[in-house]
Amino acid sequence: MGRRIGVLAVGLLVLLLWAGVVAAAPPDDDATCDISVTVAEIMEWESDFSAISLANITSQATTVSDTSTMTLYTNGDVDITADRSTNAELIGPDSDTLVTEYGLAYDGNGVAATGGSTVSFTTYDAFLSSASSVTHVPGDGAVEVTLSVRASNAAGTLANAGLYTATQTLTASWAS
Repeated sequence: MGRRIGVLAVGLLVLLLWAGVVAAAPPDDDATCDISVTVAEIMEWESDFSAISLANITSQATTVSDTSTMTLYTNGDVDITADRSTNAELIGPDSDTLVTEYGLAYDGNGVAATGGSTVSFTTYDAFLSSASSVTHVPGDGAVEVTLSVRASNAAGTLANAGLYTATQTLTASWAS
């Protein structure tokens, strides 16, 4: 009887295995599709810098300064240059001028993150006379660029009372 149960158990097992094979779904069948896309060389400012409204100059010795920051998207090395014309000089009533200086800073140094070297305050007509280099670091396609402006009276003089305005334009171009 023990042998019958053993044969019956083996027969039942074979039957279950055979039924599983017969009842199993057919194997999967894959179809592949190769996909490609090219990312163009991109260099673009997120938008214009926010306007800078400096504090009032209230004495001959007062120097005022402020900053504005904008994102530059780039997937390559770029150079930044500035307008060094009188458009970038603070000019007020009766064409009077203030000492106008600009500086530049980045959130990256071009080694660990896309960016470049800080540019110290320089008079408007000499600011970025040599382009500021921005080095792209793979995987980091954005750099925060901070434009700083500083205004003061020329030594030994006092500017006319009133509003002084200027427009600074930074231009990014592919590094050569």
